[in-house]
Order: sequence, then structure tokens, then C-alpha cells
Amino acid sequence: MSGEEDHPNHPSIDQSDRTLPRNLRQTGDPGIEMLVSTRVRKSPFFDKSFNENGAWRATVYNRLYHPRGLVEPEDGGAMVEYDALVNKVTLWDVAVERQIRVKGPDAEALTNYVITRDATEIESMKGKYVILCNEDGGILNDPILLRVEDDEFWFSISDSTLMQWLQGINVNGDYDVEIDEIDVAPMQIQGPLSEDVMVDVVGEEVSKIPYYGLMEADIDGCEVLVSQTGFSGEKGFEIYVKEASKYGERVWDPVMESVEDHGGMQIAPGHHRRIAAGILSWGQDMDHETSPFQVNLGYQVPDDKDADYVGKEALETQQAQIEDDEYPFNLKMVGLKMAGEPIRDYASDFWIISDPETGEECGYVTSPWWSPDLETNIALGFVPAEKLEAPLDDRVYDADLDTEFQVHVPDEYTEDGEPVFATIAEVPFKESVNPSAREQAKLNAKKEVQDD
Repeated sequence: MSGEEDHPNHPSIDQSDRTLPRNLRQTGDPGIEMLVSTRVRKSPFFDKSFNENGAWRATVYNRLYHPRGLVEPEDGGAMVEYDALVNKVTLWDVAVERQIRVKGPDAEALTNYVITRDATEIESMKGKYVILCNEDGGILNDPILLRVEDDEFWFSISDSTLMQWLQGINVNGDYDVEIDEIDVAPMQIQGPLSEDVMVDVVGEEVSKIPYYGLMEADIDGCEVLVSQTGFSGEKGFEIYVKEASKYGERVWDPVMESVEDHGGMQIAPGHHRRIAAGILSWGQDMDHETSPFQVNLGYQVPDDKDADYVGKEALETQQAQIEDDEYPFNLKMVGLKMAGEPIRDYASDFWIISDPETGEECGYVTSPWWSPDLETNIALGFVPAEKLEAPLDDRVYDADLDTEFQVHVPDEYTEDGEPVFATIAEVPFKESVNPSAREQAKLNAKKEVQDD
């Protein structure tokens, strides 16, 4: 296909509350090669991921190359990686989560000014999922915030520049802090056997770390910080390697060895699981023109934070409109269960959503994938708020469940070239695999290791 008629930008989708509309042109995957050059950084784990473990494709995330495929498609691809994640244990190279440090006497005050949640409630050696917004209430970043000392915070950032924003906030030196990127690189250990691996590499104390808790540790003589965090939807940990440019590989090797000893492998980030868990991806599911109230992050906007913060006025105005039953946005994110052939890889476009009764193009899918647990395609996507019975809350109400739309998927996912039906579903998506079944998978994996 070619030409404007075949690849329209679908202006009928109301994006009028955005200055820069999402590019909804359906162009597909051009099959291009990625240029590797000095303009984009390599992580401390680059040689391990690409040269030793054979990552066959990459993306650029936070100006670092990031592995996005370890198992070749002809060998099962991402779904083999999914099986390792949900049944055994996996190692992820996530050094792209650059660590931006705010340190000094006013570290808490500055941090409290730039995040919507209350930084004063975060204890030392604890973490928290937070968002930072601009003055219009748009989401600039959604990092894991680590408080490693009373006067030191690490922003473990998602895919958008944050250091310059923080430095710009303090350009006049109002806060007595240092703001810089530090030589720390994280890796994730995710899956049912992740705790077993962590006990191997750092000892029994790791079992005492609470969710979002932190612990100082040592791996092969190298200092690391361990947290019980991750974005897989499975139990998991992150190891933050200090002086990573020097010691990254020295820490990687014993961790990789333990993962393999437990029947696991290195994989790319498990986006099939993060979608099922309702974990958002910045730039894909939200950006600087997205309000937290559009993407089920309204809980990040407190109604009892007295201190001023960037975006507070705009967010409180939006909150007041919602309380008055006036939804201030055209589109709202929902979960969708979709018909069609299994989606087993990344989508190269935002797929158009239409109204099945009128044919009107009215929204778009941001993150689709096949769910083996539910045995259906699932997705996150934006639909018109006016078509929802209850758009004013983060929850999905019974009245909205099973509301139908159509999704214009690429030809390979539909038998007749027609759009597939999709229904609104709760997020996180309810899995057919219950907790007891997940525990049984863990026991089975342990037995396999013992038998070997």
C-alpha cells in the first residue's frame, strides 16, 4: 500500500486536548537495521547481552542500546522467554534505567517539589513508584524513587530525559543539592525462582527485604544495592551495581550462572506480562501530554499534600472537575481483550480503534500482546471517555465491562482483513492461572533443577 489514502493519519480521532497528536499513521515494520554508533551509549552489560548471550535485536531507551530479543523467532521467540519468566527465573539487562542522583541538605525538599507523592513519607532504604509532572499536569517520567540516605535520592528513570529537567528546576540554586547521573547500572532477576537466585548470590538476608525495600550487599567483592522491585508482574528483584563501568560484568557472571543453575535464562523485558499486570510504558502508554487521570494513575495525585509541587494547580483543577462529574479529557485508557490471531511480538504502530456500530475511528491501542494465561489477546488503549459509563474513576465499573469496540489490526492478525472485536476488561487482567498454580509451577521448576 502507498499514498495518503492508504496511510491516513486518521484526523477523525479526537486528539484536540493534545498539542502534538500521537502519530497514528499505519506504516508497519520497514525491516530496517539498527545503526550502532558512538552517539548512543552501550551499557556495562552490552557485551554480555549481545556478544555472549546473543541478543538479536535492540531498541534505544534513554540513549542506551537495549536488548529486546534473546530467543530467535524460529526458536519460539518472545513466548519462550515468557515461559521462562512465569515458570522459572530470568535475568534482564535494564542498565537503561539510568540513575539520576539528588544529594545534599535540600534533597528531600527538591524531591518533594518535583514528585506528586509526598517524599517526606519515604523512609531511608526504601523505594516508591512515583510520577513527575510538568506545570500542565502531563507525566514527564514515572521512575522508581530510591531513598538510599536521608539526604540522597536515586531516580531510576523510565524512557525520558529527567536530569536536565531537575537541573533546570534548580538552575538558580534555590536548593542546596547536587544533581547528576551516577555510575550505577541495574539488572533485574524476575520469576518464581528469583528469590532462590538472590539467596545464592547475596545470602539469606535478601528474603527479609519487603516490597520496595532496599539492602546493601556484596557480590564477588563488588558493592551493590538490592531492591525487591521490577516491572514483570512476577516476583522479582533488582541489583544496582555501583561503579558499574568497572564492575558490571564481574557482578553479571555469578548472577547469570545462578539463573542458569535454576533452569532460567536471560530474556528481554517481558512486556507481555507487564501489560497483563497493567504496568505502563512511558512514551508508549503515556507521555508529557498525558494526565495521570487518563491512565489509571489518579492515586498518584494526593489530596492531602500541603507542600507545593510542579503541576499541583493543574492536577487539582482536573481532580475538582472529575469530582463534579466533568471528565476533562477526550480519551481515557482502558484494558481490552481482543479477538484475532495471537499477537506474539511488538506492534510497530498504534492500532486504530473504531466504534462497531458507526464505523467511526475513535481511539487507538498502545500496547497489545497475546496472554497465554487468558488464551486471548490483551491490550491497553485509549477510547473516548464519552463512550464509558464511568470515566471519572481509575476503576473499571461493571457497566463498562464487555463494552465493544473494533481494532484495526495488521493483516497477519486477522483471517479476512477485517477489524477484530475487542471488549473492555479489568486491569490488571484477571489470569486463569491462580496463585496456587503459580506456586506449583515454582515447585515443578525446583524439582527439574534437583533432578538435573
